[in-house]
Amino acid sequence: MQDLVLYQEPNSFDLALSVDVMEHILEDVEVFRNIHASLKDGGMLLISTPSDQGGSDVHDDGETSFIEEHVRDGYNIREIQQKLSKAGFERIEARYAYGEPGQISWRLSMKYPILMLGKSRLFFLLLPFYYAVTFPFCLLLNWLDARTVHDSGTGLIVKAWK
Repeated sequence: MQDLVLYQEPNSFDLALSVDVMEHILEDVEVFRNIHASLKDGGMLLISTPSDQGGSDVHDDGETSFIEEHVRDGYNIREIQQKLSKAGFERIEARYAYGEPGQISWRLSMKYPILMLGKSRLFFLLLPFYYAVTFPFCLLLNWLDARTVHDSGTGLIVKAWK
């Protein structure tokens, strides 16, 4: 395991993948610089992260994320594009994910089980039955969400090339 703020392997990788990581890192531009340096020419960074439109399930100024270790509630498209440009990435594509179908799926498959486990560890015994009922529905919602272009959403999918 490495500290992404310090980690560099110059010109070593064709692809770097970041899934639900950057919202936990305060020094995000430095991490983007390190990833940029570690990518080979033409290499790509693929990011999935919460957006500032409720991605950490924060919808109002006074709310905080139920996931307490987030250093930011999410990115907006322009902000993450600017940070990636500052880190050296030249071609950047970003789009919203987790439109309405994805948001429903996320609540059913992630948020509610985590909250219930926080209330009682006994819920762990019920999880297999809970997922037996909800998983097919969530899978369908995720399939629909991935095939829809969203004007807004609680997540971002970002591709950036060196």
